[in-house]
Amino acid sequence: MTVVPFARTDVAAQMDPQNAADADAMNSVLGKARLILEAFTAEDDALSLAELVRRSGVAKASVHRLAQELLAWGVLERSGTRYRLGLRLFEIGQRVPRQRTLREAALPYMEDLLIATQETIHFAIQDGLEVLYVEKLIVHRGLNKQSRVAGRLPLYCTATGKVILAFSPASLFQEVVRNELRPLTRKTLVQPGLLRAQLEKVRTDRYALEVEETRLGYMSVSVPVFSTPTTLAGALSITAPTCRMNLGRFTGALRTAGLGISRTLQSSA
Repeated sequence: MTVVPFARTDVAAQMDPQNAADADAMNSVLGKARLILEAFTAEDDALSLAELVRRSGVAKASVHRLAQELLAWGVLERSGTRYRLGLRLFEIGQRVPRQRTLREAALPYMEDLLIATQETIHFAIQDGLEVLYVEKLIVHRGLNKQSRVAGRLPLYCTATGKVILAFSPASLFQEVVRNELRPLTRKTLVQPGLLRAQLEKVRTDRYALEVEETRLGYMSVSVPVFSTPTTLAGALSITAPTCRMNLGRFTGALRTAGLGISRTLQSSA
């Protein structure tokens, strides 16, 4: 009897969808280019050719050839003998209509909140099982780490994420739980039943709290923003050191700002 072994990529596909996606990416030029660009993290200024090869998993000859094309396009730039992401990517990103519309509606209210509270202000949307920060305003003493524009954090342990979960279909909560709730700090809520109860309270109170779940010493309060009376657009939040968070004063101002952004979005729909 002849035994035909499974291909390695088939096994990977059964065990981990991300592995399967990466395996498929290897079969196309565009997929390989994506793996090269996604090799860069927010902490990277520049990467060597060897680092791009190691992180992307793409063959060295292909990385070198594609890097030259990406340089010509402007999505990569040279930094000595190393590579860094290019300004062309920034330029293209500014054309994304969803991000641009949300930022233009939110920024005036975020600036007012920044002046009123002197704390860090975020606007976030859902992307998969994470919050994606489309805007962040800080003062000099503000939160400089953990979050950033175009940065991501899990839905289940951020105030903005809890708002998004509370006002999204139940299927999103179920998917988050299936993906496991992993602690970012010793105070991260990782019990599905407790999280569900917390989301029910968010729906009643119309705001969410997160206390030291993403970073010890900091807490956030967030409210929903709607592009129609029933369509969630994102979440607006204030983040501050736990010792400085004045919920009595901040929550009212945050609600007013959230309603203002919602009215702006709905009037332009």
